[in-house]
Amino acid sequence: MCGIAGFCNFRGDWQKNIERMCDRMYHRGPDASGVWASEDHRVVMGHRRLAVVDLSPAGAQPMVSRDGRYVIVYNGEIYNHASIRKKLLAEKKTPAFRGSSDTETLLEAAAAYGLKDTLKMAKGMFAIALFDRREHALFLARDRVGEKPLFYGKLNDNINNRGNDDTFVFASDLGSIASMDGFTNSVNADIMGDYMRYGYISAPYTVYRGIWELEPGKILKIKSPFDKPEIEGYWSMMETAVSGQKNRFRGSEAEAAAELERLLRESIAGQMVADVPVGAFLSAGIDSSTVVSLMQAQSAQKVRTFTVGMWEEQYNEAPVAKEIAAHLGTDHTEVYITEEDAKGVIPKLAGMFGEPFADSSQIPTYLVSRITREHVTVSLSGDGGDELFCGYNTYYSIDRVWNKVRKIPRALRTPASALLGLAAAERPATTTHARLLGAKSIEDMYLRSEIGEGLELIGQGMKDRAPDFGVWDAVQPRRAGETWMDTYPSGLLEDGQHNLMLMDLLMYHPDDILTKVDRTAMAVSLETRVPMLDRDVVEFAWTLPLSFRQSGGVSKKILRDILYRYVPQELMERPKKGFSIPLHRWLKQKELREWAESLLTPSLLEEQGLFNATNVKKLWDDYITRNVWRPQIWYILMFQEWQNASKVKA
Repeated sequence: MCGIAGFCNFRGDWQKNIERMCDRMYHRGPDASGVWASEDHRVVMGHRRLAVVDLSPAGAQPMVSRDGRYVIVYNGEIYNHASIRKKLLAEKKTPAFRGSSDTETLLEAAAAYGLKDTLKMAKGMFAIALFDRREHALFLARDRVGEKPLFYGKLNDNINNRGNDDTFVFASDLGSIASMDGFTNSVNADIMGDYMRYGYISAPYTVYRGIWELEPGKILKIKSPFDKPEIEGYWSMMETAVSGQKNRFRGSEAEAAAELERLLRESIAGQMVADVPVGAFLSAGIDSSTVVSLMQAQSAQKVRTFTVGMWEEQYNEAPVAKEIAAHLGTDHTEVYITEEDAKGVIPKLAGMFGEPFADSSQIPTYLVSRITREHVTVSLSGDGGDELFCGYNTYYSIDRVWNKVRKIPRALRTPASALLGLAAAERPATTTHARLLGAKSIEDMYLRSEIGEGLELIGQGMKDRAPDFGVWDAVQPRRAGETWMDTYPSGLLEDGQHNLMLMDLLMYHPDDILTKVDRTAMAVSLETRVPMLDRDVVEFAWTLPLSFRQSGGVSKKILRDILYRYVPQELMERPKKGFSIPLHRWLKQKELREWAESLLTPSLLEEQGLFNATNVKKLWDDYITRNVWRPQIWYILMFQEWQNASKVKA
């Protein structure tokens, strides 16, 4: 795992700035660094390396192709690079390789076949910057599902007028971009509504105006003079889902489980390959237990597994994880964390993420990553199972409610929803019912279920800003502030729950789950790999009927069919506790309460101009005096902590 950075048309001290950008993401690659610049210094690329495959200097970056035409900096892993390498040699596209790294394979394949065709055949996670020296064109590319981050945009400099407003910049880390001389990009207020709804910022937006996140499965091309980017896709989750549902798997559930197990075994075998120690996260859940089971089944040695335990019983899955590890025979490490351990992470969060991010499971995820990194350099995880195999209870509950509500004529539901909403000012549950009653579709109901009292309260009086996209508007797929959730085509897939799963895979999974895992693991220089997001696994999963995934309230049926071949069913059928912490209790304790209230002072909020100080005060007072916890409290605190740390202006 690594970090990449670079810029075009920068008129300042290029050497100092690229080194500063790389230093800012030292944690992403502490083993080595490198810089490449074109002869005229108009194109500069930097790299921080976490050596995982080919630890020798032959794997160092930036790397120039054998023919000298292309230069690459790359973050990630190509798991099938050995087969691509064989293809290159067999077709005599290259006479030989200088080392054994997947970087060289990727680079020579791009030189031989073009970047788009190379990415179509590649299986892995990646963020890539490739410069074509002959055509003076820079290409940026991101993996299919969004495991690795890649940000880009224009460096604005309206204050000191040093002429860097035409600088094109890219990096794995937003903090690297913000560290450049002349960076004056302001807060992108267009994202505030959705941030306060979800607790994260969805691609292609970032917290900064003029800076974007490349969406999964996309390639950006920008040619000299580096002012007009073009974006095209090489893979689409939405198209994959539609195609899969049109071409359903025709065999039995047992046959589907056998095929899925084969694909997962293949994926896991490829992702266990590394020149450094490899382990796995293990909770008491179906997903991580399945991954670990298939790892151990293919390993001649004990697999290293890691679990974080919580002293609060209602949050603690460590005892069950320990039993699973004992049954599978892994080399298990279990560490219990204290409240002080967890609370000590909070001041570090703004620096880890580079922008506001408020999924509170970021704290235990960081702690398990930190413990894991003490023993291994690479860790596999079970992420993706919930979204691919219908694991969230919400999918079932929304589907059940929608099937009842849809029987009421729309002409009656709409006015009834409005009347119920007016009558429910002081009754949150009734307000929720009113919102759901007014839904137009199951997708709309899913969106409405995300709205809570906290969002409605804090949304009143938030400062509105006009969109300011300029030339970039031409390459963005949606209007200012719109997300995949807002633009998802209702009824795209035949089954309602399949639509909810796809909605999550388009936004929640890449922009929350994968962002959380990448940033917290990379903060301690740990590479994480996600076998369930293998291209072949994802494409096969979308061919499955819903009954193979969820039936009669049993979620992830097909994964259970596989797992129960390795772990006794009675060991797994226990209530899931989730990976969470008691934030609502901690924030009332003296130290954290003082920290929180220092970020919520009316004068500070009014100076920043993004939140209505009166509404924030009501939100906080309701929590302190009435014990009414709303997630927007944490969302605001994480935004304020980021803004305080970055000193950026609205």
